[in-house]
Amino acid sequence: MNTKEKIQAEINSLNEEYLDELYLLIKDFTQSKQHSKKPSFMSTLKQIKIDAPEDFAANL
Repeated sequence: MNTKEKIQAEINSLNEEYLDELYLLIKDFTQSKQHSKKPSFMSTLKQIKIDAPEDFAANL
């Protein structure tokens, strides 16, 4: 039995009254995991903008 099947079995054993609470818990968990990812070094470098002429020797 893999992890998803174990989670599904536990969900199936819950009372209906707890499903809304569980849904909110899972939603908060997934959102926190998505926001906690640090951007890679290369993606950070891609965001750098240099305001200069293409030929740095120009206008000297």
